[in-house]
Amino acid sequence: MITEQFVTTSVTPLDNLDTLSPYEVAKLHDASQGGLYKLFRQCSLAVLNCGSELDSTKKVLEKFQKFDIKISQKHRGVQLDLINAPVSAFVDGEIITGIREHLFSVLRDLLYVGDELDKCCAGLDDSESISNMVFHILRHAEAIRPHVKPNLVVCWGGHSISRHEYEYTKKVGYELGLRALDICTGCGPGAMKGPMKGATIAHAKQRIDDGRYVGISEPGIIAAESPNPIVNELIIMPDIEKRLEAFVRLGHGIIVFPGGAGTAEEILYILGLLLHERNRKIPFPLIFTGPEGSEEYFATVDKFIRQTLGEEASQRYEIIIDDAHEVALRMNQGLKNVTEYRKATSESFHFNWQLHIPEGFQQPFEPTHDNMAQLNINHGQSNFELAANLRCALSGIVAGNVKEPGIRAIEEHGPFDIQGDPAMMGELDRLLTSFVEQRRMKLNYKEYTPCYRLNPAAEQAEVSET
Repeated sequence: MITEQFVTTSVTPLDNLDTLSPYEVAKLHDASQGGLYKLFRQCSLAVLNCGSELDSTKKVLEKFQKFDIKISQKHRGVQLDLINAPVSAFVDGEIITGIREHLFSVLRDLLYVGDELDKCCAGLDDSESISNMVFHILRHAEAIRPHVKPNLVVCWGGHSISRHEYEYTKKVGYELGLRALDICTGCGPGAMKGPMKGATIAHAKQRIDDGRYVGISEPGIIAAESPNPIVNELIIMPDIEKRLEAFVRLGHGIIVFPGGAGTAEEILYILGLLLHERNRKIPFPLIFTGPEGSEEYFATVDKFIRQTLGEEASQRYEIIIDDAHEVALRMNQGLKNVTEYRKATSESFHFNWQLHIPEGFQQPFEPTHDNMAQLNINHGQSNFELAANLRCALSGIVAGNVKEPGIRAIEEHGPFDIQGDPAMMGELDRLLTSFVEQRRMKLNYKEYTPCYRLNPAAEQAEVSET
């Protein structure tokens, strides 16, 4: 049944997840607090709502209050019954094939995480257990590809970038695809979609028919950044920390396009890891790039990194403006260095086990008002620990901007208070203000109201410097 905005129909998997046990079906039907139903419904709606300009989980859920999804078992296997699904997921009444695949990827990952992972890592400490958990999820999703030389480039950047910047991300993806490199992104629109779109054209020209377009998401962000249907390997990680670890364990190099607080969070995550003494010799190509006109964005980010994490951090990346060809050349050379290093150290090509990820980068950070206020954003700690705390601050801002629990917390209790060293707070203020001025913190193209409040010492420091 099709109405102007909604479709009610049933879909079955094409070639995976053919059967479920009665126990698994019951878990997904359980609408109580302990069941998976709410999470499954939210993630499924995100997949079906591809192409929406809404970048707030709360607004997406409010718009599609009447959406529902049920699971039934027919003689041919699993069937999903969609009720009042977004019409944009269908063409002439038939669900788009890529979106159908994504629906069953969501089902696969939510059930696997819920049922299997508690059993996978007995005898390991917490940090090792988390890394093995990430590996098990990726392997179960068939994202682990042994015996393939490092060729997976992770692309980070904003989901609501300008058209000019979006076109540039396609050019970079095209240059990467011509060199037979595959793409991994956060799976959404904007800088997550552009590189994949460019690479598909290049792969077609090179007659590469098994190109990989890996999208890694997590339940808290997926509704605000609905997966684009180019993604042919969608993976839902349990939380943002495991999502970030999946990027750096699975990918072999990273390209960062312009973005907002979420992109800055990702930058701080990878820099924090690379600054750890156990990772300093591990090659990991990291390139910041954008088209002409994005110089100010990267100059601001670069200054923030130098002023907070120091000059050493700035040595771990390079900035290339308006030269997609050079970006691809530099990344391709970087991946050759990665290959040689992994051969020399007997490291696997498919999963970066040697990369040391401290537990502070792994434990889920819940952005409550208390937790945000207690973050240690001060000197007197190592650079990688400071990077971890700064990442958490930006993760909280992302939650307050687009994630349903964060938005509701801001509505009920007001902005998050972020406290710390006055000079460091001043740098953070300048970074976030620049994002606002460049309209990189907008929500659905409206004026941005900050979900955070920096401590008064930052304002005093600004006055004294003036």
